[in-house]
Amino acid sequence: MSDLDLTQRPKIKVPPIVGLSFAWLILMVLISLTLDLWQPHDFQAMNLRARFAPPVWMEGGSWSHIFGTDNLGRDVLSRLVVSIRISLLVALLGTVIGAVLGTLIGLLAARFGGFIDDLVMIGIDYQAALPFMILALAVVAFAGNSLTLFILLMGLYGWERYARIARGLALSAMTQGYAVAVKTLGASPLRIYGRHILPNIANALIVNMTLNFPQTIMLETSLSFLGLGIQPPMTSLGNMVGFGRDFLLNAWWLATIPALVIFVTTLAFALVGDWVRDRLDPTSR
Repeated sequence: MSDLDLTQRPKIKVPPIVGLSFAWLILMVLISLTLDLWQPHDFQAMNLRARFAPPVWMEGGSWSHIFGTDNLGRDVLSRLVVSIRISLLVALLGTVIGAVLGTLIGLLAARFGGFIDDLVMIGIDYQAALPFMILALAVVAFAGNSLTLFILLMGLYGWERYARIARGLALSAMTQGYAVAVKTLGASPLRIYGRHILPNIANALIVNMTLNFPQTIMLETSLSFLGLGIQPPMTSLGNMVGFGRDFLLNAWWLATIPALVIFVTTLAFALVGDWVRDRLDPTSR
């Protein structure tokens, strides 16, 4: 056997359903990044003469409004692509904020221990026991509604999971030979945790991000559906579903189409997250 054969890595086999999920997520990202190419009309433009126009595949539909229009004559496709960008942006920023915050808190708990560790664990248990939807409703109801506040609120969702994972893996990693050796050589705690511990626990944190992302989308959708999320004139997937529920009998496409996008997107993220977990997280094997 040649040296080339010895250095070859096994090919990564991607199941067909995971491949389709990747393709769907790539499509969602492309729509978000190239919004103008997918938006045939201004998403706020109204045309009362074209109210409740059906989708193109139904009788009376036209290619000028592929997914039909709403009660104000606004193009559903244009609003859908804008909603995809807003929902993915809110979910992405919320997931990143939660991951950074939770990881930092977990590493601090592992570093200092004692009272700090006990305080962090109490906060983790309290957050895990309190339904986040109730907390989100209370914050939005009393503090008002703004996009910045809403994104920060999404960032608080799931931070306790990152903190628990980071704390546990950091405590375990500190007993490993490489960490003990670096500490013996006199490296500072910042260098130990930032240069050596964090890269070794990053896989588990990334896996948790992929699993937490679809849950963040569902949370944003739920709050927007209740009218406490993204506010007009902006729109989101949850906002579209909440608006379209009043017209299910005579204009079912207003709620059904964005609901299908939510369903397929969250399912795709869940499938990809499970596959990534099986590939990266050694604790799941």
